[in-house]
Amino acid sequence: MAYESLRPADDGDAQVIRTFFEVSLDLLVVRELDGRVVRVSPSWETVLGWRPEEMEGQPLLRLIHPEDHVATLGSVVEVETRGPTDQVVGFINRYRHKDGSYRSLEWRARRVGDRIYGVARDATARVAAELALIEAKAAAEVANQAKTDFLANMSHEIRTPLNGVIGVIDALSHTDLTPAQREMVALVQGSGETLERLVSDILDVSKIEAGQLEVEIRPFALEAAVDGVIDTLRHQARAKGLAFDVARGATARGQFLGDCTRIRQVLANLLSNAVKFTASGSVGVRIEVAEPEAADAPALLTLEVQDTGVGFDPQQTAMLFQRFSQADATITRRFGGTGLGLSICQSLIEMMGGRITVDSTPGQGSRFTVELPLMRSESLAAYDAGLAARTAGAGRPTRDPTGQRVLRVLLADDHPTNQRVVQLILAAQGAEVVTVNDGAEALTAFESGPFDLVLMDMQMPVMDGLAATRGIRAHEAATPARGRTPVVMLSANAMAHHRDDAVAAGADLHVPKPITAASLLAGIGLVMASA
Repeated sequence: MAYESLRPADDGDAQVIRTFFEVSLDLLVVRELDGRVVRVSPSWETVLGWRPEEMEGQPLLRLIHPEDHVATLGSVVEVETRGPTDQVVGFINRYRHKDGSYRSLEWRARRVGDRIYGVARDATARVAAELALIEAKAAAEVANQAKTDFLANMSHEIRTPLNGVIGVIDALSHTDLTPAQREMVALVQGSGETLERLVSDILDVSKIEAGQLEVEIRPFALEAAVDGVIDTLRHQARAKGLAFDVARGATARGQFLGDCTRIRQVLANLLSNAVKFTASGSVGVRIEVAEPEAADAPALLTLEVQDTGVGFDPQQTAMLFQRFSQADATITRRFGGTGLGLSICQSLIEMMGGRITVDSTPGQGSRFTVELPLMRSESLAAYDAGLAARTAGAGRPTRDPTGQRVLRVLLADDHPTNQRVVQLILAAQGAEVVTVNDGAEALTAFESGPFDLVLMDMQMPVMDGLAATRGIRAHEAATPARGRTPVVMLSANAMAHHRDDAVAAGADLHVPKPITAASLLAGIGLVMASA
């Protein structure tokens, strides 16, 4: 079949077509509507090994990969039913090479009259690269999930013995000790708290990288959110001989909507760094709330932490918020740490819609400023009016809501050290504690006798804490006269979805391990006040 079969207008046009076909690196083809090839370019032999004379007069579809037949036929119908002025149809399919292998071709085709004009480009390498990228992305997601699961499991395994260390030392610190013993207890406490913070930082980084870190918006009291952090760091600062100054604006109080846990985490990190990097002088914190001009606009919370510590030059300051980075190797050697804290703080603040900045001078100290928009959940006037009633209604955490007797507590935990930690804390408060070793025993004990409160570990043999909590709620539903008993989940599973699982199972509160007397009693007080 000759080039003249393309029906050129004259010999000059025929020469142009012949030249065009011969020089093209792409695969050119003209075919009839019945699928037979009229003409192909010599590039078919270069790419697929078929000489033009071997293809002319043959059906083009005979070379298509069997798995691509259906999709190709659909594209063919689309090309054939469109007019010459319609958009060019594009698709990718696989064609058989003369040696039996297959190549991926990317097509553009259009119908003109009773023929189809198409041009294809060898896309084998690109398709293979895209497939490899997809597979690599899938493998990375699997690996990332495996890393997240590993870190979650390691967190549980580390937090369980750490709970024993921190809990027992905390209980020991409230007993009569000699000055030397109290110093040793303080050293163990500090080391345990550092280790717990490192575990939490590594988990947070993992969640940030996986895009799984979430901000929880719920009502919280600003004073309660920051005062505990301030009191703890005030003690640490004074232990180093540092002055500790607190400035609080007149409107820096009340109920807001936000993630109080993350706000406390940021403030604790900034204050902890200030104390750590200051050898002499002072550490200060300023808390301000700027009220909005419009009633429906958020207030602006400002947390400012200032110290007279080592300080940083501009080049070092630029590195502070980089992950696994501190200002320089000297600081790493002198003060330790992973360089994760400020990176996490920046991520948390930005997720909450705020910003964090730093102003520092070498040898003179640093000032970190956090600005965070927060909506008030009630007006200041309403908050002030209800403050006395809320304070009076809290009661002692180890009393029942009437305040007439000590609490009878059911504790379910399979780890002897964890059991002893809770027993020591609650014994000092005069509570009666009944201890069981798994969820099944907890459910049996709950059904056989009344309790004011249930403290439930999440991960236990025989029956886990979630199943046991669901069983408790089912038993209460079957015996409505008994009423509802608060359930607090005490768990080394400290990630957000663990807390969600606990609440979904019927728990009133999730307190992550390692626990201290303060965290446990605060949790008990919270659920008992609302019981």
